[in-house]
Amino acid sequence: MAKTALITGITGQDGSYLAEFLLSKGYNVYGLIRRSSTETTGRIQHLVDEGRIQLIGGDIIDHLSLIQAIQKSGADEVYNLASMSYVKASWEHPVATADYTGISVTKMLEAIRTVNPKVKFYQASSSEMFGKVQETPQSEKTPFYPRSPYGIAKLFGHWTTVNYRESYNMFACSGILFNHESPRRGMEFVTRKIAYNVAKIKLGLSDSFSLGNMDAKRDWGFAGDYVKAMWLMLQQDKPEDYVIGTGETHSVREFVETAFNHVGIKDWQNHVKVDKKHLRPAEVELLMADPAKAKGQLGWQPATSFKELVAMMVDSDIGQLKNEGFNNRH
Repeated sequence: MAKTALITGITGQDGSYLAEFLLSKGYNVYGLIRRSSTETTGRIQHLVDEGRIQLIGGDIIDHLSLIQAIQKSGADEVYNLASMSYVKASWEHPVATADYTGISVTKMLEAIRTVNPKVKFYQASSSEMFGKVQETPQSEKTPFYPRSPYGIAKLFGHWTTVNYRESYNMFACSGILFNHESPRRGMEFVTRKIAYNVAKIKLGLSDSFSLGNMDAKRDWGFAGDYVKAMWLMLQQDKPEDYVIGTGETHSVREFVETAFNHVGIKDWQNHVKVDKKHLRPAEVELLMADPAKAKGQLGWQPATSFKELVAMMVDSDIGQLKNEGFNNRH
């Protein structure tokens, strides 16, 4: 019999890739979507139009709507991907971030416990919980030191998940995912900003753009690879937490250089300006995963290299810009 999954945050980058992946595994897929959402369903519209997924109205901070969504979907697995996911904005909206990224996890776990404690639960934890890193690379045993309201809220959700697992014997686990990108990444994220602006410069639509900390280093992988790890965690005999990343680190500068090289522009320094307005109040300088546990226990490996990821994102934006230009002419 086909399994059923409920995905919160299904309209986001990870939610859309996870929905496609679970459908390929024969799942019935439900997505929780805010009733008053101004968010576009663009990333999943093709699945909605084809009738392959079903959307349920609700809100991750409304406990009753979560209970109803679990009842209505009859979910065997819940993937909790919804949160305020933009780190910089968490400084502007710290209280809302605490509610949507932290407290909401407790509400979802309580809803599962109320409806059916046997439902398997995946929590989207984040490498931002490591923040001011205490060791490099970061594994499941590395102490946390979050450096933003987002990282703090994610840590609350992470420890809540551990607590429900240990207190109520629930199958609840967290994936501590390092930065994962794709052509579906929101424009507010630095990787998409770089890819989009390099595409514009290549097409002669722009000449320059500005960035903040060019020396920040991240462990960047492809979101499409990472959703498989989420699924694998819920297929194990017992629930555990896993660090998911490539084990490689690259600076923002390297991302920029790789993107420009991909389109054959060598003098990239002439096109990029550093602007202090893009800097965070407290910067996270270096994040690098140690995914040995995931590789050993889940058999998970990232399939997309850093260069392939950058190329994929730039090519996608070039295609999109060309398409927009073509449509504007007709």
